[in-house]
Amino acid sequence: MSLGAHLQELRKKHEHLSERVEQAQRSPGMDELAIRDLKKQKLRLKEEISRLDS
Repeated sequence: MSLGAHLQELRKKHEHLSERVEQAQRSPGMDELAIRDLKKQKLRLKEEISRLDS
């Protein structure tokens, strides 16, 4: 897989996680720990994208 394709895939995953976080935050019964875990995953992806993109 080329670097460009890998970055594109990471960005898609990041966007998907963003949507999941937003959905979870709107759900009244959603566990705060689960939301925090999603946010951590999203941050790790963002950091990896930044590292690879520079």
